[in-house]
Amino acid sequence: MSAILETEDIKNIVETTNLRHIAIIMDGNRRWAKNKMLPSAAGHKKGVDALRTATKSCKKFGIKYLTVYAFSTENWNRDKEEVSFLMELLAKTIKSEVPIFIENNIKLTFIGDRTQLKPELRKILEYGEKETQKGKSLNLQIAFNYGSRMEITNAVKRICEQLEDGNINISDITEDTISSNLYTSNMPDPDLLIRTGGEKRISNYLLWQAAYSEIYVTDTFWPDFNETSMAQAILEFKNRQRRFGK
Repeated sequence: MSAILETEDIKNIVETTNLRHIAIIMDGNRRWAKNKMLPSAAGHKKGVDALRTATKSCKKFGIKYLTVYAFSTENWNRDKEEVSFLMELLAKTIKSEVPIFIENNIKLTFIGDRTQLKPELRKILEYGEKETQKGKSLNLQIAFNYGSRMEITNAVKRICEQLEDGNINISDITEDTISSNLYTSNMPDPDLLIRTGGEKRISNYLLWQAAYSEIYVTDTFWPDFNETSMAQAILEFKNRQRRFGK
């Protein structure tokens, strides 16, 4: 794919299709490492490089929102050593990338349950959000300790609290009410959901928000997902007919 196609043509597709929000299930780090006879940590580190590339690609192509699935509520069931490594990797990545985000006018947000995270890590997440809050070129959301069923359950609880307090009536509850109580209340639903690594499932990710997202699955493992990969996904999106049930 030529550089011209990756820039001008892809930017034009993004504009003409009104592609605003891309969500990604970043899968395949461990399989990538296994295929190369490397420890899983090597795959996760390489995955950070791929995220950096994806962020740059989205900014280059004119995408306004990028949401990536970094750590699910089910990932706590993995080996304790691997979980600990992922927590440390996140902390190091935020510290190193925040100055770059500021320079490139990128806003960083984390979605998910932070109560299970150590106080030190929560402070780092808050630091990343605070320092980049003025970013306008790209909104990067990292789903960490995220599970869509948990998110929806918590949204229902908040709505019930509003009912008990008398702030709303049952008749006031609409789809917008639910959407406004999700982590993603301040952003549009994803237009395109990309899953790397070849698996064909949503894995408890943005179940409400992705109701009408176009789904693109690639066999490419996440560490190998690059700018050309992103361009190919956008090209595929161009060929989809979004009917929204019509």
